Amino acid sequence: MAEIVNLRQKRKEAARKEARQKADENAAKHGLTKSERELQKARAEQARAKLDGHERE
Repeated sequence: MAEIVNLRQKRKEAARKEARQKADENAAKHGLTKSERELQKARAEQARAKLDGHERE
């Protein structure tokens, strides 16, 4: 006997899968990991402090 399939559920499942895949692609393309963001922030702060240290009055 054939299995009964709810087409509405299958469409929603396919849409969720596609959205999740697109989100993963965008995260890989544009996103940074937490450690990378913290490293970038620390380097910017260090550069700003160094620049401020060379300022004349």
